[in-house]
Amino acid sequence: MYGVGDSSFRAAGGEEGLRKLVDRFYELMDTREDARAIRAMHDKDLAVSRDKLTRFLCGWLNGPKRYQEKYGAISIPGSHAHLAIGAAERDAWLSCMREALAEQPWAEDFKTYLLQALSRPAERVRNQL
Repeated sequence: MYGVGDSSFRAAGGEEGLRKLVDRFYELMDTREDARAIRAMHDKDLAVSRDKLTRFLCGWLNGPKRYQEKYGAISIPGSHAHLAIGAAERDAWLSCMREALAEQPWAEDFKTYLLQALSRPAERVRNQL
């Protein structure tokens, strides 16, 4: 059952599995036309963004609290408040994540679970109509 203890973290292959997901996610963001606007919200060098998302996902999936260890506490909406994020940006982010998830060697029900779970914080950062 996902979402209980560290079951989701383990289903993702731990930190290494999450790093692979995040790397593919940002590769897709770099190449997809529908992601152009959200890619422009990031630095040219994605190293810090990759690190932050990987670390965030570790803790969010009940693994080690890597984000907090390096960056401190996080408020998902607060850390994105300076960006204009509407439904199109949210949908582009989720679309890149959906494609990255589809390519991972994980159980299909876990991929579905994770995309549904990620849709909540993706919606929470939306601050435009």
